[in-house]
Amino acid sequence: MANEASASPTKPTLINRALSGIETVGNKLPDPAMLFLISLFIVWILSALLAPMSFSEIDPRSGDPIQVNNLLTGAALASFLANMVTIFTGFAPLGVVLVAMLGVGVADEAGFFNTSIKLMLSWTAKWMLTPMVILVGLLSHSAVDAGYVLVIPLGGIIFYAAGRHPVAGIAAAFAGVSGGFSANPVPSALDPLLQGFTQPAAQIINPEVLVNPLGNYFFTAASSILIILLGWFLTDRIVEPRLQQSSPVDQDADASPEMGHISATERKAFWLAMLAMALGIVVMVFVLLPADSPFRDANGSLNSFQAPIMQSIVPLIFLLFLIPGVIYGYVAGVFRTSKDMVDAMTKAMQGMSYYIVMAFFCALFVYAFGQSNIGALLAVKGATVLKAMALPGPVTMIGIVFLTAFVNLFVGSASAKWALLAPIFVPMLMQVGISPELTQAAYRVGDSSSNIVTPLMPYFPLVVVYCQRYVKKTGIGTLTSIMLPYCVTFLVCWSLFLILYWTLGIPLGFGASYVYPAP
Repeated sequence: MANEASASPTKPTLINRALSGIETVGNKLPDPAMLFLISLFIVWILSALLAPMSFSEIDPRSGDPIQVNNLLTGAALASFLANMVTIFTGFAPLGVVLVAMLGVGVADEAGFFNTSIKLMLSWTAKWMLTPMVILVGLLSHSAVDAGYVLVIPLGGIIFYAAGRHPVAGIAAAFAGVSGGFSANPVPSALDPLLQGFTQPAAQIINPEVLVNPLGNYFFTAASSILIILLGWFLTDRIVEPRLQQSSPVDQDADASPEMGHISATERKAFWLAMLAMALGIVVMVFVLLPADSPFRDANGSLNSFQAPIMQSIVPLIFLLFLIPGVIYGYVAGVFRTSKDMVDAMTKAMQGMSYYIVMAFFCALFVYAFGQSNIGALLAVKGATVLKAMALPGPVTMIGIVFLTAFVNLFVGSASAKWALLAPIFVPMLMQVGISPELTQAAYRVGDSSSNIVTPLMPYFPLVVVYCQRYVKKTGIGTLTSIMLPYCVTFLVCWSLFLILYWTLGIPLGFGASYVYPAP
């Protein structure tokens, strides 16, 4: 490992010890797919042990005492095997993610995202570089992993070209791409993905509960402003001055980095694709405006759960990226036949192969957990403890944020963590009057904030390599010490922002409430 820079001799040792402990524990954990399989076996065993017991807690769905169902009986196992295929194919997040990724994959493979990012950064004034790099990082969430492989290295390139410390540019981009993972001014595939776990968890308590895919949209959009401002201050006032003193750029670093040439054809393709996107949005607005629009519900509302427009969020995300991606691809010459477009979709699905495997085991676990009634039992008992503690709601929410941030150090996948935590957190907090949407928002804050300090995050070593292009002695501990101010500041300020947002009663998103049951 390369030597690591620091402002003092003590801090790197403490950081490295903490990192080593996290890495050791994290590496001993099973793969998330196997984690769900192990959890499935645990649920089966617990259901058999708890089924003979009587509980005084009342099931809120039936009004009767909770009874745990034994999943290891012959009839239960036979039913499980008979329904295994439909359990998997009916797993809500699976279809949501795959449909959205078909459109995103076309736009990504065509080069639409790459050109968009390069143009945005090339048009930015020097004093606005930091906030623009962070903003582009936030927007890149719609483009799968484009932020990690394009935005972060470009952050270093444009800072270096502007005479600033390139590692500061990498840090700012990393903060936007990963630290602000759940802050985005536009909807992304993450919204319906998390909703796909939140809604079944809420239905453990009330089968009639519905959670809107954009139930956190207003909060995440507002959070993007907070993340940009915090990241801007930290980069320009704390991180970059410290880097200038402790980690000077190597003399033999590439002195003439380029962001990549954008041809006239690519520019033309970009503007035609953007025109198509704008026209599509205008057409949709005009379709939605009439009182008798087919996208409204029976009462004329657009944001109710029954409104067709709210049930079309995922197909709209698909079209929002598919149409500009196709136009860009054909004009730029990337797509020459329809097969090229299909190949782009195929490549996107290849990238989702691991997710599909994980979703199989996750679907089985979620199904068994719901059938066993253990989730309802944990929710009611946990709610009883929370009520006895009489903690204020904001304290409970901050506890969820920090617990999630801690778990994130060991289990990196946002969907895997929420699949495990949602069946416990969501119904438990519903029992004390906290809505599923608010619980999900708290999870998203904690999940994002600690992404940038855990070496178990898959792209963390790659970011170290980006930094070593300019400062060869950069190591994992160095990068963590650089990103730690972002992590701590995001975690504290974003948590307080959530509480303030809640206190002011600003809507969380479409069809969302802060309390359960919703007024």
